[in-house]
Amino acid sequence: MLQKNSFYKKELSKYKQETKEFSDSEKLNYCFREPDNIIPEKKYPLLLFLHGAGGRGSNNEEQLFDTGSIDAFSKQKIFLEFESFLFAPQVPFDEQWVDVDWTTLNHKMPPISKTLEMTFKVLDEMILNKRNQIDTNRIYIMGVSMGGYGVWDALQRRPNFFAAGVPICGGGDTSKSSLISNISLWSWHGEKDDVISVQRSREMDDAIRESGGKPKYTEIKNRDHGVWVDVWDSKELWNWLYIQSFTSKDINYNE
Repeated sequence: MLQKNSFYKKELSKYKQETKEFSDSEKLNYCFREPDNIIPEKKYPLLLFLHGAGGRGSNNEEQLFDTGSIDAFSKQKIFLEFESFLFAPQVPFDEQWVDVDWTTLNHKMPPISKTLEMTFKVLDEMILNKRNQIDTNRIYIMGVSMGGYGVWDALQRRPNFFAAGVPICGGGDTSKSSLISNISLWSWHGEKDDVISVQRSREMDDAIRESGGKPKYTEIKNRDHGVWVDVWDSKELWNWLYIQSFTSKDINYNE
């Protein structure tokens, strides 16, 4: 976990920390940041970031600090060079993006989790708000560990919605791989991961290929669970992500 020194506090101050209340017992905390420079009438991409288990809570900031993603977003200049919006919701303590056991070697898609359901609702509101100038052909999703599960789950619930997905050391429902075989995907996993088996990413990659897809998969030799450090440092990954565009006329809401 990053030490929250003056640099990171300054970075955090550039984000809007918001709460969307759905009922007395249901609310979603999230951080939101706009591109550094916005030109009227121009459309910009949006990255939905799903944090890992250590980012859970209620402070509405740990989702950016836990795996150092706030540092990566700054170093890779996603707000300046790639002119991106960033949406980073936070899962409450003791809940998950996807209600599955992380130690299992396979799973079937469960009912949508409450946090992911609320995330979709807030995301839809952001897109519909014309002030945000979001390019609906360039909506991306990235997630780490628990959030890697969330990426696979979200992609399969909303095929034809995200232009690209980056699931990092996660796992998904291989039986639904055909739903996302046309999406640009780049999954990552550490060969020596002792938290979430590397088999989860290997099998998702294989299933999508068998369905006719052409996903990218990077397995880092001798890397343990912390494979996100390789993602954060990969300029190739960030360059690849922000050139992806999905131009389907019919956005499929299938949650």
